Amino acid sequence: MALFRAAAPLGAILFARNVEDPDQLRALTAARLRELLGAEAPILVDQEGGRVARLRPPHWPEFAPAAAFTGGPTGAARANATLLGLACAEAGFDVVCAPVLDLRLPGAHDIIGDRSFGDDPAEVARLGLAVAEGLQAAGCIPVIKHIPGHGRALVDSHLDLPRVAVGLDELALDCAPFAALADAGAWAMTAHILYAALDADRPATLSPLVIEQVIRGAIGFDGVLVSDDLCMKALRGEAGALAAAAIEAGCDLVLHCNGVLAETAAALAGCPVLSEVAESRLVEARAAMLARRRPINTGSLAAARDAWLASAAA
Repeated sequence: MALFRAAAPLGAILFARNVEDPDQLRALTAARLRELLGAEAPILVDQEGGRVARLRPPHWPEFAPAAAFTGGPTGAARANATLLGLACAEAGFDVVCAPVLDLRLPGAHDIIGDRSFGDDPAEVARLGLAVAEGLQAAGCIPVIKHIPGHGRALVDSHLDLPRVAVGLDELALDCAPFAALADAGAWAMTAHILYAALDADRPATLSPLVIEQVIRGAIGFDGVLVSDDLCMKALRGEAGALAAAAIEAGCDLVLHCNGVLAETAAALAGCPVLSEVAESRLVEARAAMLARRRPINTGSLAAARDAWLASAAA
């Protein structure tokens, strides 16, 4: 907390290492982080369901992965996301890093796998929108990831830089779900992937070409763009330099997630003051989320979700 007092970030992202139980977590998010950073400071969590979940039993429900909803009713996916979002909001989170809009493609590395809704861009877009709407109904801002598409990666970007060598037609399929949700009021998280047909030298997170021409241009996403974790081994370099390079490339915000204080301090030092454009996007994202909130009957949501999961498992 001393570092945050000295060089306050815009917000924070929490991991399993930060979570003990509901009372401890609420005290951390509400009584410490928001008192320190401000009531509007975004507090993020990776909570997709399945493998990627920071809130887990016995204190929180276990949620199914995205693949469990493939081919199912839109209402079941939306209901599941609302219930997941309610658990996150009650714990003090207002930004949930989901849904994954990457395609699940044969031969690709399984780092995406069942986190994806499948290989059909239209199906991924349909269920991804349902999840985004469900999270917004619960009072959370969704983060679509990993733009412009991680599904063709042959290596895990946590460990190395994936290089995707397919042509523009194939990449257009990857971009399609993101384009379908470009105006959904969500944030988006970049992919640490080098797309040879788009920028042969830099991964998307650090590429003005990819961000300006593809993410902002062809896809049409004009919301808050946040980097994936700068600590992942797909990227090379000092934390401050990487943070500055990602912002210069066109990211509005960057994530630095390993918890090493010296590196976090360097990343904070590398970040410029929030631009007026980025601040406007943050305000618009929160307003869009609030506009989509709906009265919630948790019993009917759970019934809709559980009926589909039971039938799919039969």
